[in-house]
Amino acid sequence: MTTTAKYVSAYDRKVALIKDTLKAHSKLSDRASFELAELVLDALNHIPEKVR
Repeated sequence: MTTTAKYVSAYDRKVALIKDTLKAHSKLSDRASFELAELVLDALNHIPEKVR
């Protein structure tokens, strides 16, 4: 039996987590929540490690 695992990057997992959270707590569409998730993750990545 052969199983194929699809590689999902850490970035994609983080975006999906943020997107799902935004979608669960708002009336945003999939596309809007995805775009906002990318912006949120970009903002979080610009916070210095010591501050996080």
